[in-house]
Amino acid sequence: MFKRMTESIRLFLADVRAELKKVSFPTRAETIGSTTVVIVFCVLMSLYLSVIDSFLVWLVSKII
Repeated sequence: MFKRMTESIRLFLADVRAELKKVSFPTRAETIGSTTVVIVFCVLMSLYLSVIDSFLVWLVSKII
């Protein structure tokens, strides 16, 4: 039983190593570009939601 378990673990680790060889990591430029896009999108969405929230507060204050 112990031998079968160690063989299973060894096979698993070999499969993990084989899969990691297939991974392609992004370059520094790609990482910086993607990060910039995410930050700009977050800033734009926060501004949009802030405007919508201010409008809704104004609208509710006029109704009440």
